[in-house]
Amino acid sequence: MRINADFSKRVVVRPGDVDWVASPMPGVERRMLDRVGGEVARATSIVRYAPGSKFAEHVHGGGEEFFVLDGVFSDESGDYPAGTYVRNPIGTRHAPHSADGCTIFVKLHQFDGKDAAHFAIDTREADFRPGPAEGLSVLPLHAFGPESVALVRWEPGTESTACRYPGGAEILVLDGVFQDEHGDYPPGSWIRQPHFSGHRPFSERGCLVYLKSGHLPPDA
Repeated sequence: MRINADFSKRVVVRPGDVDWVASPMPGVERRMLDRVGGEVARATSIVRYAPGSKFAEHVHGGGEEFFVLDGVFSDESGDYPAGTYVRNPIGTRHAPHSADGCTIFVKLHQFDGKDAAHFAIDTREADFRPGPAEGLSVLPLHAFGPESVALVRWEPGTESTACRYPGGAEILVLDGVFQDEHGDYPPGSWIRQPHFSGHRPFSERGCLVYLKSGHLPPDA
């Protein structure tokens, strides 16, 4: 299976652009954003767990990174409420479930083999720091080699200078409306910027975004 598998192209997926697709486990559905492979794949998805649903125990052969969008995601290590960022490196395993239901943004099989960081961050309790421009604040979540992951908060009326992304970038809008010269992106919108692409972002109403950058070099 190949979905948005040409990483040299800019991709935008807004809420409603992609249908939910059933997974092999009852009550677990996915909106596939990009994918290379079958059931075991290099994949970026939004995954929805119905109340009481679960996924069979599995090993993360290529690592797993996820952000809880709503509800509470659970596994043997604990409960992860909305706003939690988790990294499960290559070789880790778990049997996820959700008692009351949840939705997560998840990336699979995209870890550097040397990146062994294993942690969870409750971003609701973490402190943002001043960003690179007035009106921006940043919560760094992870960095390894050229890759970095952060939450970025835009105050209403904030404008940025033109941004260029060596190694590409992904932006998931968590709250508010993110904007650039190409259009408006409401909550749930996902943007993938290819290597060395650029744009001029701003937010008239303010927003919160997940930003991952540096992980899409030309040979990705």
